[in-house]
Amino acid sequence: MPEAATTAARRATIGDSEFDRDTALTRRAPGVYDIDLSAGWTIISAVNGGYLLAVLGRALADALPHRDPFTISAHYLTASRPGPAVVRTDVVRTGRTLSTGQASLFQYDEDGVEVERIRVLASYGDLGALPDDVRTAAQPPALPPLDQCFGPEDGPVPVDGSSAIVDRLLLKLDPATLGWALGQPSGKGEMRAWFGLKDGRDSDPLALLLAVDALPPTAFEIGLSGWVPTVELTVHVRCRPAPGPLRVSITTRNLAGGFLEEDAEVWDSADRLVAQSRQLARVRLD
Repeated sequence: MPEAATTAARRATIGDSEFDRDTALTRRAPGVYDIDLSAGWTIISAVNGGYLLAVLGRALADALPHRDPFTISAHYLTASRPGPAVVRTDVVRTGRTLSTGQASLFQYDEDGVEVERIRVLASYGDLGALPDDVRTAAQPPALPPLDQCFGPEDGPVPVDGSSAIVDRLLLKLDPATLGWALGQPSGKGEMRAWFGLKDGRDSDPLALLLAVDALPPTAFEIGLSGWVPTVELTVHVRCRPAPGPLRVSITTRNLAGGFLEEDAEVWDSADRLVAQSRQLARVRLD
């Protein structure tokens, strides 16, 4: 087999993938990091909120004595764009089991003024040290097999550059939540999909921060269209995911005053609930 074909077929690994390279930061000083936000994780011109959360999550993993995010809450203050950014972190508290820190991402606007884009507060620990005792009433989402679900590549050719992030994801949506794509939204506010990274890299706790915000908005199945910007997003990481694609289920029960919530569950190949999230997002009603 030619070398080029061998390289193309090789699966990326954790620490050596496009996701790792695009979330890597350069430490400028203790607690201060530089990064060039990649245009590869955009939807239209907006940088995806899950990718941004993974960037800040990686900075806090370096700044804190613990490596794994347990809970991380982000307020999205202004829209981030591809290009240079700086992340500043502060250690709030360190303990034996958990450490807490905060981080903010800044960019310069057109007038050269530094603008805060996101502010995060998070607690980190060691997921590997948690006991195996699990008592839950939660059930994995009922998804058709991956080959019976549909991805962006199965639909019309998108406008060039309109959704660069989908080229980096394995995203296969449950046909039962695809009515919006056919002009027949169900009105149920549900979205379910298989999720992974296109280059084959298995998911880790940082990738879970991306997974909870990678599916199309539930607003589409409610019958709305257009950009659905995140106001606040909180993620709970429950354990390290097993290798293989993840199953993501997102539901919205209440849209009021132009805002809706999205509750997400992420399940791994071992049928474990590995992450949960809730976000508040804004929608256009006109």
